[in-house]
This record gives sequence, C-alpha cells and structure tokens, in this order.
Amino acid sequence: MISRSLRVALVHDWLTGMRGGEKVLEIFARLFPEAPIYTLVHDKGSVSAEIEAHRIVTSPLQRIPGATHRYRHFLPTMPWLIDHLRIAPTDLVLSCSSCVAKSAIAPPGAIHASYILSPMRYIYDRYDDYFSPRRSGPLTRWAMRSVRGRLQQWDRATSNRADSMVAISSFIADRIRQVYGRSAPVIFPPVNTDRFARSMAPPKDYYLMVTALVPYKNVDLAVDAFGQLDRPLVVAGSGPMLAKLRSQGRPNVKFLGWVDDDEIPDLVAGCRAFLMPNVEDFGIAPIEAMAAGRPVIALGEGGVLDTIRDLDRCQAGFFGDRSAPTGLFFYQPTPEALVDAIQRFEQVEHLFRPAAIAEWAQTFGEERFIQEIVSWISSLTAGRQSAAA
Repeated sequence: MISRSLRVALVHDWLTGMRGGEKVLEIFARLFPEAPIYTLVHDKGSVSAEIEAHRIVTSPLQRIPGATHRYRHFLPTMPWLIDHLRIAPTDLVLSCSSCVAKSAIAPPGAIHASYILSPMRYIYDRYDDYFSPRRSGPLTRWAMRSVRGRLQQWDRATSNRADSMVAISSFIADRIRQVYGRSAPVIFPPVNTDRFARSMAPPKDYYLMVTALVPYKNVDLAVDAFGQLDRPLVVAGSGPMLAKLRSQGRPNVKFLGWVDDDEIPDLVAGCRAFLMPNVEDFGIAPIEAMAAGRPVIALGEGGVLDTIRDLDRCQAGFFGDRSAPTGLFFYQPTPEALVDAIQRFEQVEHLFRPAAIAEWAQTFGEERFIQEIVSWISSLTAGRQSAAA
C-alpha cells in the first residue's frame, strides 16, 4: 500500500501524442493525481485529459518555435535539457523513459524509480532504423555520427541516477543488462484488453496487420509473402511507405490507410490471424488481437517471447501440460519464412481455440499492471514510510 502522504513527481520524455508510453503515464497520473509531470516538451491537447489535468513543467525546449513537432531534431541537446529540468522537493520521482527521462536528477533524499520502455533506441541497436539513407538526409546522418558516441557515454554514465529500474519485457531487461550493466525485473505494460473482447464469432478469410507503414515494421516483407500466396491480406495504418506499397499492385493485398480507433476492434475480431513480422520491444497489438480471440503469427524475437504462447513451446510443455497455444512463430525475417509459417498455421488452425486465446490475453490487462506497479513502489518506499512513522 502506498502512503497518501507520499509526495510524487512524474517524469516523461515528451508529451506529443498518445502512444504506448503515454498509456503507462496515464495510469501513473491516475495513481498520483496530485503529482506534477516534468517533460522536455508538451504539445498541449495531444495527450489524454487525465494527463493534461496535471501541472506540466517543461524544459527550455518548449520555448523554441516548432519544437513540439520537431523535438527529435534536438536529440543531441536532450542530455543538457534533462540535466536542467529542476524537480521540486519530493519523496519519489517516477519516470517513464525511452530516451532521457531515466536520467532526470532527483531532489536530495528522493527515490528515483524508472519504468524503462527501452534504452535509447536511436543510439544503440535501432540506430540504422532511424538514421539510414531511407529515413534521414546526409546532414542529419553526419550530425548523428558525430554525437552518437558522446550520447552513449552520457547515457551510460547517468544510468545510476535511477535507484531502481523496471523493464517492460524480458527483451528490454536483457538490453538494460547489456547497456547499463544493471538487472531489472519485468512489469508488462497495461493493455486495454476489454476493448477488444468480442463474442468469438467465426473469423472471416483475411489476414491482418495493424501498424505504422515505416521500414522497420517489415510490411514489405508481408506484402512480398502474400504475393506468393492466394490469400487476402488487409493492412491498416498509414506512414511514408503507403504509396510505395500500394504501387506494387498486389490484387490480394488491401491497404486501408488510417483507420479510426473505434473501428479497429471489429477489424481485428474478423481476421483469420494477426501478423507481426517485425521485432517489438513489447508489442501491444498482438495482445489486442489475442484479446479478440485471434491467433498471432509473429517473428519469434523480442517482446512476443513473453506474450505469445507459441505452438512449438506449448507442444514441448514449456508453459505446462495443459497450456493452449495463442500463436505461431517464424524465425527468419524473410517472405519465404512467413509463407512457410502461414501454410503451417492453416494445417494446425484447429488447435487455436478463441476462448483460450482471449483468456490468456486478459493476464496483460490494466488491473494486473496497477497491482505490480503499486507493489514495486511500495517496496521502494517502505523504509521511508517506516522512518516517518
């Protein structure tokens, strides 16, 4: 149990839209309704009313015209910005970090607990995804090459500013160990599984992807695979690759473009199987699909190793003798490997029971997340509360 007298400050990298990290922050904001939120930059109205209701303190970046939309261009200055984000006296600093929030300087005597979405992807393992010739100009690539080493040095040197780190998945816990030399327990992020619960009607005959159309999502891999299959593929999402993918003219691949959030659950519930051919740090979309009772065919790497009970490991007794499969993995990011996985799936499709799949997905719901976060914070602050008593 967390003491009501505990003074809490929340820290987030930036507030420019409601993505997975902001869904985590939203629950932190609900748990601590009086806590101010410290962030580098805030695009007013871009996050939920629950977050906007808090007092939001920004860095000097906020005063630069256009920074709310071009904040990533200021990555080399973010160490300086977070170093100068002055947090008022408090008992607990709770940060949610994929960039520099984990390095926020806590006031004297405060505990800093950091929920790590990922170590900075841009300067470590995903550097090429963000700064390849396909995604950035020559000047940007030159600038990043010149500062990457210094950013890595600063990031590692300041990782001890967090007294405790928690990772969103085993995959991220491994990266924390490799990058920072620290161990971190895992608390899976919250997924609104109730929004996807359906009556488990028989699916239609299409496979589905719901994703941003950017290179590292491997949408082109799926399109190439379905060029070898006489099966319908539906792709929901927008991004810079949309025009190029549409121009390939695959008659059995339908691109919906941007789809309203309210329409996604029915679209997911109707698919034969949900596809995820890329590596994700955690992967919310596959859990949403499973919440609708739909099996997932995924590249067997990253966060899905925690969240999907794949057929091979189920049959080997990895999850216990009576565990029902919720998906199927392939292990090479190639069209041919995905084709083989889909053909195999269709041979064993009867083994995937919608009710069992949906039941498994419920273990990743918001209530579980809140319980584990409260337990983590309570364990960190127990000594302080005892001393105060």
